[in-house]
Amino acid sequence: MSCGNHHETPCVEVLARVYTYIDGELATADCASIQHHLEECGPCLREFGIEEEVKVLVKRSCTDPAPAALRSKVLTRIQQIQVTMVETER
Repeated sequence: MSCGNHHETPCVEVLARVYTYIDGELATADCASIQHHLEECGPCLREFGIEEEVKVLVKRSCTDPAPAALRSKVLTRIQQIQVTMVETER
């Protein structure tokens, strides 16, 4: 998506990081850059609004905790991936 205007931060980069931005997980400088882009770019601002609404709906709708067995499987898999990544980097 692009509004056709040149921005310091390209639309594709903003949209790829929108959930990280919504979650407040970006560095201050990155947040400021994305906020500035959203202030200037209508299409990205609309997409951001849609993604923000989806996040709110999911949070409101998904209040049941995950079963313990599922949680255990997910955590085990994350650990396996981390070990594989460390071994690959060596």
